[in-house]
Amino acid sequence: MASFQFRERLQAAEDWILANPNPPSSWPWTWLYKAGRSVYALARDVISGQLTLHAMSLVYTTLLSIVPLLALSFSVLKALGVHQRMEPFLFQFFQPMGPQGIEVAEQILGFVDNMKVGVLGSVGLALLVYTVISLLQKIERSFNMIWRVPDMRSMAQRFSNYLSVIMVGPLLMVSAIGVSATIFSSTFVQALIEIEPFGSLILVASRFTPFFLVVGAFTFVYIFMPNTRVKLRYAFIGGLVAGVSWQAAGMLFASFVAGSAKYAAIYSSFAIGIILLIWTYLNWMILLLGASLAFYLQNPGSVAKRRQVQLAPELQEKVALALMWMVSKPFSDGEPAPQQEVLEQRLRVPGEVTRGISDKLIRAGLLSLAGRQGDQLVPGRSLDGISIADVMKVVRRDEDRVVERLPLDMPFDLLQGTEERLTTSFAELLKAGKSVEETLEEAEREVVSHPGG
Repeated sequence: MASFQFRERLQAAEDWILANPNPPSSWPWTWLYKAGRSVYALARDVISGQLTLHAMSLVYTTLLSIVPLLALSFSVLKALGVHQRMEPFLFQFFQPMGPQGIEVAEQILGFVDNMKVGVLGSVGLALLVYTVISLLQKIERSFNMIWRVPDMRSMAQRFSNYLSVIMVGPLLMVSAIGVSATIFSSTFVQALIEIEPFGSLILVASRFTPFFLVVGAFTFVYIFMPNTRVKLRYAFIGGLVAGVSWQAAGMLFASFVAGSAKYAAIYSSFAIGIILLIWTYLNWMILLLGASLAFYLQNPGSVAKRRQVQLAPELQEKVALALMWMVSKPFSDGEPAPQQEVLEQRLRVPGEVTRGISDKLIRAGLLSLAGRQGDQLVPGRSLDGISIADVMKVVRRDEDRVVERLPLDMPFDLLQGTEERLTTSFAELLKAGKSVEETLEEAEREVVSHPGG
């Protein structure tokens, strides 16, 4: 009895999250409602295994690419003689692994110092760039999976965007470190430190500067990597949550490593490798979870029971009719054409569903793209020439013509019947129904016998 009541309450909570016709409209309930839906979607994605699968794939690619990536990134910094300023960030990454993590960081830096990009030759340099590009390409594919983006960047965009970030990104990071150090060491700030409470605030800010840089790096990755437009505020929220999670995970993992002496006794020298794999996996999971959080905050309509929503005929037909109405009404009233993204948020339906249906209506000529950026929707022809039946016909149409493969030895009323024959029972079809093939043959005979008909 208790378990039944618990399941009922759990189902009621799930219905309130997923199918609430009247969501909260006042703060802070709106924020709590959106946060609850996002947490539900994140838990669903982790349980389904999509995020964990991509995180494990990125761990393998990272181990192969970390030295070439750092060598290419440090090449510009080495030329300027400031590569030492980036080394503390690498040590900070491996710090939760304990003393062995510091050794791993030193070995990686040793490999990077030994790798001379200028003397690799054309083939070696090409392989080095390819290894780095393949890592970033796999990262982009994971982010595009999260953001439901079907297309990757073009090859030219990958080389230009990726290499510019790899080469310029560390330089900007070093510049940010130098600017912050200059600010904190200025005479004005030093004078403020002697005045309370400004002194305590400046001290706290200086201690949190590395954390702010980590949050900024997460935010930049969430904006840059997906092949779609990501709003800054949602990317920042995802970066802030990921930054806090990364700091917390680092402290918990450090305590785990400190108490895992038995693993070193069991696995001997392999223990450091296993710990490195686990720590790298946790970092990728945090990064992907932050990206998922930014996606669900920007696209609340994508929160559903399943990650891939089942395209039921009822859903497609009603979304198509609602979409057509929401485009026709402002057009009739002389108001600006709505953006497709705004319509998706108002419909509260997953974006991939609305985009698929709007694309179908555009191909049929019922809708048309407008606006400078081509992201607004207007009717494709006069509203007098668009009926509900036209919209339903377009939605039901099989554009891939797979329905033509169905066998022709079935009753004509079953496959080619009109709306008026929907009440016909299968018993009546079996008694009196002619097959599609027989009906077509009769029509051909009538055409032959009455050619001028």
